[in-house]
Amino acid sequence: MSDNPLYKAKQAKLNSLAQQGIDPYPARFSITNHAQNLQDRFRDLADDTPAHHTAAIAGRVMAVRNKNMFIDLHDGSGKMQVFCPQQSIKGKSAIVHEHIDIGDIIGVRGPLRRTRRGELTLDAQDLVMLSKSLQPLPEKYHGLSDTEMRFRQRYIDWIMDPARRALFYTRARVIQAMRDHLCEKGFLEVETPMLQPIAGGATARPFITYHNALDTDLYLRVAPELYLKKMIVGGFDRVFEINRCFRNEGLSTKHNPEFTSLEVYQSYTDYRGMIDLAEALLVAAAHAALGKNLIAQIGDHAIDFTPPYACGSMLEFIKKTCDVDFAELDEAQARAQAEKMKVPLTGREPWGKIVEAVFGEHVEPTLINPTHVTDFPKDVSPLARTHLDDPRLTERFETYINGWEVANAFSELTDPGEQRRRFAQQASERDKGDTEAQVLDEDFIIALEHGLPPTGGLGIGIDRLMMILTGQTAIREVIAFPTLRPK
Repeated sequence: MSDNPLYKAKQAKLNSLAQQGIDPYPARFSITNHAQNLQDRFRDLADDTPAHHTAAIAGRVMAVRNKNMFIDLHDGSGKMQVFCPQQSIKGKSAIVHEHIDIGDIIGVRGPLRRTRRGELTLDAQDLVMLSKSLQPLPEKYHGLSDTEMRFRQRYIDWIMDPARRALFYTRARVIQAMRDHLCEKGFLEVETPMLQPIAGGATARPFITYHNALDTDLYLRVAPELYLKKMIVGGFDRVFEINRCFRNEGLSTKHNPEFTSLEVYQSYTDYRGMIDLAEALLVAAAHAALGKNLIAQIGDHAIDFTPPYACGSMLEFIKKTCDVDFAELDEAQARAQAEKMKVPLTGREPWGKIVEAVFGEHVEPTLINPTHVTDFPKDVSPLARTHLDDPRLTERFETYINGWEVANAFSELTDPGEQRRRFAQQASERDKGDTEAQVLDEDFIIALEHGLPPTGGLGIGIDRLMMILTGQTAIREVIAFPTLRPK
């Protein structure tokens, strides 16, 4: 029990309610309306006029005035003023009225009217205590000023700041809009394992767990890619999954170890077809979050989601930005040029990873409006099809917005022999110390040997996309319960 005097005062009221035969935590309360529904329905009601309508609403007490005569009641939709005249509140309702504190959840029944000052008001006839709050809320006008505490006690943050709560209604609309678009195009929503015997499908360091009954290590998935492609092998021509993934890596304003992504696979198309799909999905998401104008504001940047988007190869973007043509350089020359450009390197990178590092350092931060960057090096794309025009490259693109990678797509590699060679190269990288390199997945090779049709694959990072659509600069703002360092 807390030593806080406010806590003790609330506890005393809780005990008093129980002593007078009132359950401070009843099982249910039948509501007839939500606050915003009533505000909308009686928007045109004139001042100082009764609505001739009786309502029952419930919510949290966020303000009291004149000895609880006026209460600001907030439910999930909005606010309603409650008037509690002593002459109309009798019996148990009067006892509840005497024991109300800010933070309590109450139910109210009574007629509606518009006051002389223009406030839609419910005149309470019945008051019911639904949940007696014991912990005091932060001071109204400052809320939770401790940023770290905002995320540790996220429920308080949402109670005090409806705008932050609204972010998650927007998030739900965005995800539903992308799901609806895919379903309308004939894609099947599926579920694949989160616990996997091999951490495959992405270049990332996994979380490891242990299964007692099977006496084996398992990995939290870093990506659903390999399982989704097995479904394509099995005859499901269009599949998608909105999935939780886990990567045992650092935290930053753009990274959380647990995150949400959308992965889509479509037979008989390639990465160019995935560009069209990516734009359609991003537009659907933007419509859901922003309305028809498709303009998001994040920091100083106004970002226009109206297609078509800028598109070019990674080597072209580097040449345009840095005036260096890495297509003409071998590995040693590329390394020397990158070092001259002050790009951090370990000294072990092959040509493709050097190119990617230069791009990340000098080009990526400049891509503000949605931009597709195509033709990634094979060294950083172990699951993508080799490019027809340059064997050092692959048919892959990433979409960048606000200088961040938001989407990643391939023409999927369908040749099992080539896939085995790529896995072997990844194993060699692991032996050299790259803990994020992928390992050989023999079962996936066998699946490919049964025949994977030409396939395009696309992944979209839901959390980063939400940051952009809602103007947030920290990923923790758009994840309900982000991963935090222990106290």
